[in-house]
Amino acid sequence: MARRAPRVGLIGLALAAGCAGGPGKGGADGGGDDSGAGAPLSVCAGEACVEPLAGGGLLLRFAGEERLSLPADAVAVGVEDALIDTRSYDPTYPQAATRWVGLSTWGEAAAVDGGLELTLAGAGGGAQRLRLEAGPAGALALQLLPAEAPPDGVVVAYRVAAAVTADEGLYGLGEWFDRPEHRGAVRPMHIVADLESESSYNEAHVPVPLLIGTRGWGLFAETDRPTVFDVAAADPERVQVEVGVGPAAEAGLRLHLLAAAEAVDVTAAYTALTGRPRLPAPWALGPLLWRDENIDQSEVLADVHLIRDLDLAASGVWIDRPYATAVNTFDFNPATYSDPAAMVDEVRSLGLRLALWHTPYLEPEGAAALHAEAEAAGYFPPNVPIIFNGWSEPIDFTNPAAVSWWQSQLGAYGALGIEGYKLDYGEDVILGLNGNRLGWVFADGSDERTMHKGYMRGYHSTYAATLPEDGGFLLCRAGTWGDQVNVNVIWPGDLDADMAYHREPRDDGSLSVGGLPAAVAAAAGLGPSGFPFFASDTGGYRHSPPSAETFIRWAQHTALTPTMQVGNSASLQPWELLEGDALDHYRDLSRLHLRLFPFIWTEALALEGGGRPLLRPFGLQEPEWGQHPADQYFFGEDLLVAPVVRPGQTTRGLVRPAGEWVGWLDGAPLPGAPGDLVTVDAPLLSVPLFLRAGALIPLLRPTIDTLAPVADPDAIDSFATDPGRLWARAAAGVSGAAAVYDGAALRMDDDGAMVRVEMTSGAVFRQGLGLELVGLGGPPAAVEIDGAPSDAWTYAGGVLTIPEIDAVVQVLR
Repeated sequence: MARRAPRVGLIGLALAAGCAGGPGKGGADGGGDDSGAGAPLSVCAGEACVEPLAGGGLLLRFAGEERLSLPADAVAVGVEDALIDTRSYDPTYPQAATRWVGLSTWGEAAAVDGGLELTLAGAGGGAQRLRLEAGPAGALALQLLPAEAPPDGVVVAYRVAAAVTADEGLYGLGEWFDRPEHRGAVRPMHIVADLESESSYNEAHVPVPLLIGTRGWGLFAETDRPTVFDVAAADPERVQVEVGVGPAAEAGLRLHLLAAAEAVDVTAAYTALTGRPRLPAPWALGPLLWRDENIDQSEVLADVHLIRDLDLAASGVWIDRPYATAVNTFDFNPATYSDPAAMVDEVRSLGLRLALWHTPYLEPEGAAALHAEAEAAGYFPPNVPIIFNGWSEPIDFTNPAAVSWWQSQLGAYGALGIEGYKLDYGEDVILGLNGNRLGWVFADGSDERTMHKGYMRGYHSTYAATLPEDGGFLLCRAGTWGDQVNVNVIWPGDLDADMAYHREPRDDGSLSVGGLPAAVAAAAGLGPSGFPFFASDTGGYRHSPPSAETFIRWAQHTALTPTMQVGNSASLQPWELLEGDALDHYRDLSRLHLRLFPFIWTEALALEGGGRPLLRPFGLQEPEWGQHPADQYFFGEDLLVAPVVRPGQTTRGLVRPAGEWVGWLDGAPLPGAPGDLVTVDAPLLSVPLFLRAGALIPLLRPTIDTLAPVADPDAIDSFATDPGRLWARAAAGVSGAAAVYDGAALRMDDDGAMVRVEMTSGAVFRQGLGLELVGLGGPPAAVEIDGAPSDAWTYAGGVLTIPEIDAVVQVLR
């Protein structure tokens, strides 16, 4: 994994002309010594600096290079005659009563403790204080606070705009099903009705108010208030964020400008502010299987044995509803699950960990005693205007007593050996209808104007605190900014079990939520927004079962993502959807995903130190070509994935990246020049996957079955029981190196005549190396293993396989 080192600010915090200040410190200064005389004031966080401009506006730089500017007319306030408490102040629904006033008169900046401060004013809009402060490296805060009330009315909203170039790509903003690049779109940061859609809403399950420009900047709105981004829709050279603050105007608005050497590194500055992502347990990175409705305990056990009998790689399963007596009785229904403890033990003995579907509700009849207890203790919100879920009011996670009580109920599952949850629903708290509140009230006094986001954090953090120390598994349908510290994996809810684009017309006249193309777009786009782990239902959910073609193409995608989960609303397992060569192909895909564990876990652990997203949209990592495809992405630095997302296709076009690339399967060179649109073959039982020349991808052995411990290691090949040799797939043609999470290291030297690969052992991988080398162009002339000539190798289909190397191998072309 040859990786470019992120540069998000390496010289500490410095402020003012001449970058006065030192590592870890911030301040502001008008000039200090003669060398800074006449230079503009600025605030810096590492190599990122923001400075007020003469005549108004701000300029963001990184290492002296311009990244983004806020023009003199960047800030405006929305003024109305009076506050109306029944309003949500959702910018999606503009109000005729709102008067927008630009604050285009910028006062002179002055140094204050920790930053700079100036005043913005506009006729009829009063004045706002703008405070600029240094944050973590690469992050600069912009705090707007009221300084003078409007002469006639109250401030109810803010608009902040930035100037962008007409050709730069614009990414981030969370999970979206149409495309990861947002130019020309208007993106609400919350659920909004969409009556044309088959779901009746806009599917904004994980909106994140972070916009990233491919010039290497980010704009983050740190607010739970209703927010809408205009992403160069009204003006191709301007982006704008609008926030309806309503009764919270006195608190102002807090934004952050982020900057990095490359756009793909901006996410690290964002997670330094909001929290590094929570990693799942290692076992959760193996394939996970489930049925939408399990009949009983015997079906669960039959499935887990079939997984092993059919030699399908997997590390976990979860039981979706129904399994409990009711939603949520925190038990297993004794009529269908006679011995849950024995069931859990048997599942675990086969090298599979177990999770459960769950929700934040208590069915009033089936869970009558618990519902009555919660109601009497005040564990539901004080005012619940409407119930969307069909079961009950949601638990009020702003009430600490309710949180403790709910966690105590979950303890029964933990004691049985349940190690994770699929958290469904919990999206009851919407902003309202047509700009009007419904009237939610929570124990802490908050309402839907912030709890449409805040509820998710409370819901998810309650469960996260109960998980095992190794991280467990928390699969969540929804999320928001900062929630990455609670959520292990996002799944996108109920995508269509087909290959339809988002909002593609359906036969019934509605617009599709989207199938496989939506899954690929969402997976690629979510990582830069701070959620690195994403797992759509392989094969889709709505209108299940998927066709064999849809399932195969979807599995080709999910196998090449950090997390792979397999299930659908028809409750059919892979062996019930596929047969023959198709099932064999799924077996190969699931094992490839499992084998990628050392590569994925190395990338995952790097996130804790500010590493790059595991999945990256093509146009974010390589913006220089001006191409922003929604259906191809980088997996780490060295893998290019181009899934087939439309029915009947056996070839596909892709934008060629920089450098030399070869096919993963056969080592054939990827044709064309960087930035070219090239066509590649993609027969049904093959996925377009390419490896950068010089790359070494660490893998597990080809026979691996599971990442979890097993009772019989002779029958089931377990990484936890025996890590075995480290394997690697390497692409010849360029020298390269890769580090593995345990301290193991790989190095490849290629001088054109000979390829030399060497492994240094780590704490886990200490049993030597197995090598799969592609890109040689033909069989080797000779192979020398650990200093001695050897014929213990095979060459087939463009792949040289050498299964046993103690430390060094030399391959003569």
